[in-house]
Amino acid sequence: MSDLPFRRVVVIGAGLMGTSVGLALRRAGVEVFLEDLDPANLRVAVSLGAGKPLGTDAEAAAAVDLAVVGVPPAALGRVIADALARFAAATVTDLGSVKAAALTDAGTHAAASLDRYVGGHPMAGSEHSGPLAARADLFDGRAWAVTAHPQSRTDAVEAVEALALACGAFPVRLTPAQHDEAVALVSHLPQVASTVVAGMLTGAAEDHLVLAGQGLRDVTRIAGGDPELWTQILSANAEPVARLLHEVADKMHQAALTLEKLEPASSAVEDLRRSLECGVTGVRRLPGKHGARPGVFAAVPVPLPDQPGELARLFADVSAAGVNIEDVRIDHSPGTPAGLVELSVDQDAVPALLEALARHGWDVHG
Repeated sequence: MSDLPFRRVVVIGAGLMGTSVGLALRRAGVEVFLEDLDPANLRVAVSLGAGKPLGTDAEAAAAVDLAVVGVPPAALGRVIADALARFAAATVTDLGSVKAAALTDAGTHAAASLDRYVGGHPMAGSEHSGPLAARADLFDGRAWAVTAHPQSRTDAVEAVEALALACGAFPVRLTPAQHDEAVALVSHLPQVASTVVAGMLTGAAEDHLVLAGQGLRDVTRIAGGDPELWTQILSANAEPVARLLHEVADKMHQAALTLEKLEPASSAVEDLRRSLECGVTGVRRLPGKHGARPGVFAAVPVPLPDQPGELARLFADVSAAGVNIEDVRIDHSPGTPAGLVELSVDQDAVPALLEALARHGWDVHG
């Protein structure tokens, strides 16, 4: 990607996000240097091919034209200000989950103008942390918020948008305040909701948990995130998240009242149905790949023996049939040597897929 407005990039913070940025940029042919206070993180990121240690290479530092800050929220402003001072010719951006607080904090610490700083937030991640969880394709097809402030230079904004594109994402311009309102709804509220539901499992009887299916695992998956990191994120965006939590609490209370007076043929039944239909409508509004409206896909369930290589064999057989898998879910069956793989594919491809899978010995039903 020779037309990129940067040639040398330094990534400060070799955790999940920073290392993934390094891997994505190396995939695009960009020269990447890495920094991290934790020598072990730095060694792992380098060994994965995410970049080279910057160390004390003054010549390399002077040639850096883009600095990407990927440190925890509590340190973000200070490290952004430090990057602006150390890399005097570079655009500086970050990967933080909260933008208004980072901008304010950077302004507090910076000795000069913030005109080379443009906030960034790739909307991708994992409940796992650290460089070992990093992937070059982590950002492919995902939104990347670009949060310029009034003093941001045009060329700096363009450089951060080019960074998003080089990493496989698509840039979305927002103000820092707009961004924080948006992520309060689409990221921070789900994290709290997932955590609350998962927390209720701590007192559940073991024989009740045996009944847990994929639905519960879907709801609670992100509750496995790093508590220290999420404490910092939620603290930095507390006001909009608190406001949404009060709104959710009101709706949950109303749902509880509806269930308490539920009787056949009562108006409460219709209230419940309308609430559930509202949820279906909300899910349908979620964008699909590359930010577009989702297509209509069919779910094809395939029983999967719990043996090494079976999932790879299934994917190979689907590929040989010329069918693209849009999404995949795996539901494990406790106490049995099998699971259920649900393949989401284009509706028109279902007949050919079922025929091909049956021909390869898979137990499928139309």
